[in-house]
Amino acid sequence: MSLFTQQGNKLAIHSAITVDTVTTLLGEVSPLLKSTLEIDLEKVPEVDSSAISLMFEWLRLAKKNKAALSYSNLPDSLTSLADLYGVLEMIPQHHSH
Repeated sequence: MSLFTQQGNKLAIHSAITVDTVTTLLGEVSPLLKSTLEIDLEKVPEVDSSAISLMFEWLRLAKKNKAALSYSNLPDSLTSLADLYGVLEMIPQHHSH
């Protein structure tokens, strides 16, 4: 089963983003970072600190490919981690209203 689904320029992650899944997610999502993409984290059940590293690696790859990348629906646990590390404001967030 895929760890995410893609609909247009929106990618929804369905799995935990932990040390156990980060390598698979990096490999599967990285080739998609060639145009504008929004990564929706609403259905992510669990994160650990490797999620922060993965998000910044995706941002680096998107920038290298001159692609726009944003994140939406960050879980509270991820927001807390990013805030703890002092990097929350560095994560581009897509806000839909």
